[in-house]
Amino acid sequence: MPRLFTGLDVPDDVALDLQIMQGGVPGARWMDPSQYHLTLRFIGDIDTGLAREIAHGLDGIRVQPFLLTLKGVGLFGGNKPHSIYAGVEDNAELKRLHDLHERLCQILGLPAEPRRFVPHVTLARLKDPEPRALQRWIEVHSLYRSATFKVKRFVLFSSRPLKGGGPYGIEESYALHSPMEAVA
Repeated sequence: MPRLFTGLDVPDDVALDLQIMQGGVPGARWMDPSQYHLTLRFIGDIDTGLAREIAHGLDGIRVQPFLLTLKGVGLFGGNKPHSIYAGVEDNAELKRLHDLHERLCQILGLPAEPRRFVPHVTLARLKDPEPRALQRWIEVHSLYRSATFKVKRFVLFSSRPLKGGGPYGIEESYALHSPMEAVA
C-alpha cells in the first residue's frame, strides 16, 4: 500500500540556498536538500488500484508553467514547534494547481484535506529545540527570499510510512501545459 502525495520539487540552486541556512539550532534534524519539496496534496496510504486512478487523473490536469518564489521562514507547532519551514510568496497559479489536485482526489473518493493549504518547504524537524537558538535562527533568516524559478512540472511522490516522512521517491512527473494544449 503506497503512501503518496503530490508536490513540486525544488530546483538545485534554490535547494543550495536553503541548505546554506542549516545549522545553529540544537534539536533540529535538517532535511537533506535532495528531499526538499512543496506538498500540493497529501494523499496518504492507499491501495494500488486507487493509486493508479490518481496517477491517471493527474495526467489530465492542465495548468500553464508559472513563476514561484520562496519567501520568509517560520515554524509549525505553535508553542511546541515541530518544524522549521521556508514559506512561499502568494501565488494564484500555485493555489489553482493545489485546488485541481484537491478536486481530483475528492472526485476519486478521498476525503477533503482537513488542513488549510499553507505552501512551504520543510527545512528541519524539531525535537526539544533550544528556544533562544530557534528564535535567533528565525530572526536571522526572516527576510529570506529565493531566486524566482519557473515551475514546469508537478510530481507524484511516495514515502515510507515513517514518523517525519522521507525518504521521498518520485513515482511520476507531469509537465505543466497550457489548458488549451491537446493531450497527445
